[in-house]
Amino acid sequence: MAFATGVGSMPGDDQRAYDEALRVVLDQLSDLPHLPEVPGRGATASMTGRALAVVAELGADLQPAGWRLTDAPGIDQRRARSLLGQDLDALEERAEGYTGAFKLQVAGPWTLAATVERPRGDKILADHGARRELAQALAEGLRDHVRDVRRRLPGVERLVVQVDEPALAAVLAGRVPTASGFGRHRVVHPPEASDALGWVLAAIAGEGAEPWVHSCASGTPLALVRGALRDARSSLAGSSGTTGSGGLSVDLDQMSAADHEILAEALDAGESVVLGVLPSTEAEIGEAQVVERVLRWLDMVGLDPATVGDRLGISAVCGLAGASQGWARRVLEISSRVAAELTD
Repeated sequence: MAFATGVGSMPGDDQRAYDEALRVVLDQLSDLPHLPEVPGRGATASMTGRALAVVAELGADLQPAGWRLTDAPGIDQRRARSLLGQDLDALEERAEGYTGAFKLQVAGPWTLAATVERPRGDKILADHGARRELAQALAEGLRDHVRDVRRRLPGVERLVVQVDEPALAAVLAGRVPTASGFGRHRVVHPPEASDALGWVLAAIAGEGAEPWVHSCASGTPLALVRGALRDARSSLAGSSGTTGSGGLSVDLDQMSAADHEILAEALDAGESVVLGVLPSTEAEIGEAQVVERVLRWLDMVGLDPATVGDRLGISAVCGLAGASQGWARRVLEISSRVAAELTD
């Protein structure tokens, strides 16, 4: 059967908004609820701040130009960690006794390298050694994060960790601007990009969770991402506790003809694919329209809806941080109804 899920972010700008987002996600997404992200609460709750709360053995602080690595954790990184802990406490309380599947999200190593600065300025992306260290610190921190969530939600049967890489395409194409704004950082070559992403994915899989990669950006190298997922699984072949085959989560509108083929191959190989097909801001759309679109896509790539089973997911095209609370709830409701209708 098809399933419904969310990309991660939800609207709001305070702790009450987080509590409401958590309630809505758990109520509406019975197939695969997720830990909400409410970036409107500030930089410590942003995608970058959330990831820096997870990384191990790297200090960071918030500067006027954004997040920057430091010799020791600064007050803002400590606040980010405290906020993540509070959010997990709320999840633990509200989801007590939950026994289904659950999803976490974290910014990936290349998106972090493109948004966080080195101690002496400019992005981590400019320093080969620093970006390697960042990826390894993220991988190690995720091991602890997954263990913590498992302790809090002992009944969860399937834990998914979605690695968000919206900047990956720009990193590979040399489109990330330098601090001055007058230049661009050098291209990162695919083997290095795959290796760093693979360390993070392997750490997730090594803790018995299922690694996914999400990007709603056009030009995301799905072949590279799928290869990194496959390599991460292969490196752990025979390890006890590993689970799942990995997954891809995309905005269907941003896919090229080659991307469609890769997504079809992934589904055919038993991997999960989440199609972002619902708008992330208010629009006139109904479930019948979405169902028809998904069925047309399956027909185009030559897949029988009955054979994709529970590997096909439905979501919004991207996060819902910019939506109204009413629209965010409606998107999750429609996603769940679409998944149910595709199952029937």
